[in-house]
Amino acid sequence: MSLTIKVHFTSTTYLNFRSKPSNFTGYHTKIRPKPIYHFNPLTSTSYKPRKMQAPVQSSSTSVIKSSLIEPDGGILVDLVVPENEREAKTVEAESMPKVRLTKIDVEWVHVISEGWASPLKGFMREDEYLQSLHFNSLRMKDGSVVNMSLPIVLAIDDETKEGIGSSSDVGLVGPRGDLIAILRSIQIYKHNKEERIARTWGTTAPGLPYVEEVITPAGNWLIGGDLEVLKPIKYNDGLDHYRLSPKQLRKEFDRRKADAVFAFQLRNPVHNGHALLMNDTRKRLLEMGFKNPILLLHPLGGFTKADDVPLDVRMEQHSKVLEDGVLDPETTIVAIFPSPMHYAGPTEVQWHAKARINAGANFYIVGRDPAGMGHPTEKRDLYDPDHGKKVLSMAPSLEKLNILPFRVGEDYVGLTLI
Repeated sequence: MSLTIKVHFTSTTYLNFRSKPSNFTGYHTKIRPKPIYHFNPLTSTSYKPRKMQAPVQSSSTSVIKSSLIEPDGGILVDLVVPENEREAKTVEAESMPKVRLTKIDVEWVHVISEGWASPLKGFMREDEYLQSLHFNSLRMKDGSVVNMSLPIVLAIDDETKEGIGSSSDVGLVGPRGDLIAILRSIQIYKHNKEERIARTWGTTAPGLPYVEEVITPAGNWLIGGDLEVLKPIKYNDGLDHYRLSPKQLRKEFDRRKADAVFAFQLRNPVHNGHALLMNDTRKRLLEMGFKNPILLLHPLGGFTKADDVPLDVRMEQHSKVLEDGVLDPETTIVAIFPSPMHYAGPTEVQWHAKARINAGANFYIVGRDPAGMGHPTEKRDLYDPDHGKKVLSMAPSLEKLNILPFRVGEDYVGLTLI
C-alpha cells in the first residue's frame, strides 16, 4: 500500500532557534537542568511490513500497547549489572587486564548495554563482525536472521593486546580512568581497516568524519566479547534526562496508551518543513484509524561531524518547539538516541531503523539522503538521495518495514510502518 502526501513550504526556516551562542565542548551544556514535561522522552525507529497494518482493536478491559513490535531476537537486551552485584563485579574488574576506551567507545557501550543493538550482547566477535560487514545481518542460533548493517566493534593496539595475554576477561576503563564494564570470553582478531571502510562507506576517499575520528587512529586489532556494564552510562551534561533507554521508551508508550508511534531522527534543528511533515503524519495516521499516534522526535546524540549543530543547542531548540506548541507536548516525546553517527548513507539508515524497532516504535519517517553527506573530495552527494528509503524497503530482516512516501517541496520523505 502506498500513500503520497504533498506538504508545501517556501523556505527552510528554523523554528524558535533563539539559543545563545554555544561554547560546545564534548557533551557539556548549560541548558535547563530539567525536562519541560513531567516525563523524560526520547527515541526514533524504523521498520517495514509488506502489508499496511491496521490499528490493533482491543476491548475496553485490555491494555493498549504501542510497542507491539518485538525487539530483534524476541528479548530486549539489558547489560547493566544489578545494583546489588556492582560492588563485587567492580572488585573483580579491578584485577583484570584493562582496555582504555575513547569517548566514542563509551557511546557504543551505552548503545549495546541498553539494548538498542539487541540481540547483540557485547562488542562483536569475528563471526559477528564478518556477518555484519558482508551481509548487513546476523544469524541467530535458532536460524533466524536480524538486521545489523554496521559493525559494532572495539579496537585495541599491539601494546594492549600484549598486556591482555591469555586472559579471557578484561576490564573496560573510560577516558577518565574509571572502570565502566567487563568484557567476558574475549576474542581478539585482526582489524582490516581498509576492508571495513570500503564495505561500510562504499569508498576509501579521505575525509570521512567517522573514519578520521575513530578508525584511522585505532589499533590494528579488534576485541569482542560479552559485555557487563557496571552502572548506567551518564554524561552529566544536563541532558541525561532525555536519554531514555528502549525499555523506558516502551513503558512510556504504554503509559500514554499509544496505538501508533512514529519516529523522526534528525541531527540538526527542526525547521518548518519538519514540523509540517510531523503534524501532517499524525493527521494521516488518525485518518487511517489510529486513535492516539505518538510522535517520537529522536535526535542523534552521539558523535557528529564538526559542522553539524551541537547537541545542546539542538535539544534547547527542540524543547522550545514543544514549549511554543509547534508540536503538541501531549502527543510528542523528545529523546536522545545515543548512537555515534557514521554518515554511511543507506548502510547506516538500516541501523537507525533497527535500533528504533528495539525501542518499540512502529513508524519511522525517512527523508532525502538519510545518514548521508557530501562527498569528501568531490562536489556531489556521496550517496544517491533516494537510495536510503529504497534500501529500507528491501533490507534483509527489515521486511516488516513499509514506506509511505511523502513529498516536501522537491524532496521525498518516507514514513516507514512496522
